[in-house]
Amino acid sequence: MHKPAPTDYPVHKLIRERWSPRAFANKSIPQNVLRSLFEAARWAPSSYNEQPWAYLVATRDEQGSFERMLSVLVEFNANWAKSAAVMAIAVAELAFAKNNAPNRNAQYDLGAATALLSVEATAQGLAVHQMAGFDPEKARQLFGIPAGWEAIAAIALGYPGDPASLPPPLKDREMAPRTRKPIAEFVMAGQWGHTAPFATK
Repeated sequence: MHKPAPTDYPVHKLIRERWSPRAFANKSIPQNVLRSLFEAARWAPSSYNEQPWAYLVATRDEQGSFERMLSVLVEFNANWAKSAAVMAIAVAELAFAKNNAPNRNAQYDLGAATALLSVEATAQGLAVHQMAGFDPEKARQLFGIPAGWEAIAAIALGYPGDPASLPPPLKDREMAPRTRKPIAEFVMAGQWGHTAPFATK
């Protein structure tokens, strides 16, 4: 399903076309494409080039691992994510490896890596749906995530599918128009609450 963002100002088509569906096609992602997705994540910016990210990944072909990954999701998410070709858990290292000092940008950097992964996925004709609705501690136990690392998001990846495959409430959400706050609401200048002059039409 093609669902470009109704942007107020021009942006690259990959940004317009990136969105988070819940309907996925029954189609595997080739390994070379998966390598490109994580290569994109690899080249994200990070504080002191620390690269404080890691991804646990399971394809649907790896049934046991895939089922364990689904089991850490809240039921609402597991019900639709089971159709994805690949599941992943994005994990951040909370301290700098070089001196063990807290890295307050670790989650920010992981988000940047996953954003680049999502843009590369869009370029490859794939969809990415990131989720907060999962149990980080269960993920730690099932996948042996070490101390000092924290599971931040679950991710479903796959080729976009038919919204008609979803139950009615999710189908309605899938078909609904995309909306976002205008930039005038969050781009400020001078002091908090003052809209930047360029952000107004």
